[in-house]
Amino acid sequence: MNSLIKLELTRALRNRKFLFFSVIYPSVLFLIIAGNSDSTTKLPGTGLTLPTYMMVSMASFGALTAVLMGNSERIAKERESGWVRQLRLTTLPGRGYVLAKTASAAVVSLPSIVIVFAVAAVVKDVRLDAWQWLALTGAIWAGSLVFAALGVALGYLASGDAVRPITMITYFGLSMLGGLWMPTTTFPTWLQDIAKWLPTHAYAALGQAIEQSRAPHVQDLVVLVVSFALFAGGAAWLYRKDTLKA
Repeated sequence: MNSLIKLELTRALRNRKFLFFSVIYPSVLFLIIAGNSDSTTKLPGTGLTLPTYMMVSMASFGALTAVLMGNSERIAKERESGWVRQLRLTTLPGRGYVLAKTASAAVVSLPSIVIVFAVAAVVKDVRLDAWQWLALTGAIWAGSLVFAALGVALGYLASGDAVRPITMITYFGLSMLGGLWMPTTTFPTWLQDIAKWLPTHAYAALGQAIEQSRAPHVQDLVVLVVSFALFAGGAAWLYRKDTLKA
């Protein structure tokens, strides 16, 4: 299993296109959205300035990109190519394959989080206490496991040709409706009511709570826990179903 994890890490780090979209792209978006804003005016209904709000949103977006896009398409293509079937002939347990995919995505997601933070601190003069920086990094990194499970589920749900459009719709839908690209306070009331039940909204809300030095809302924690249970359960069921078909 250790050999497979090393292989997956090497493949992820060599994929320059994937590294750009998961590591650099979120920082670029942060600069585009928050570039001309000041560091004192607070967004209505958030208690945060635009740079501090978008810093967490774009760090979450980068982690989401790494674990969701990184898992789904690779798994679907490896199923079609027969690579997954070959691995089943070895002593590698099924959980080892999933763990290797998750580990490689997590390694890429961490730099995307750190780079967004660095850009926000240097360019937009975002200042937080040391414990907040550490807590933000840990919360966003750990929270990305929710979407890693979703990526695994999508990889086993769709074929190699269909997985990309399905993942892209899911990816952009969760990002936009969850408030990662713009504050949900700008949405119509009916859309705000929908957004607060999405895992991406709860995910970013964890970081925003840390920025405000307060405890996260119970509803956000419940949404993330339930989402993880559903995604992981779906991934496990689809994996067993795929194994029986093989």
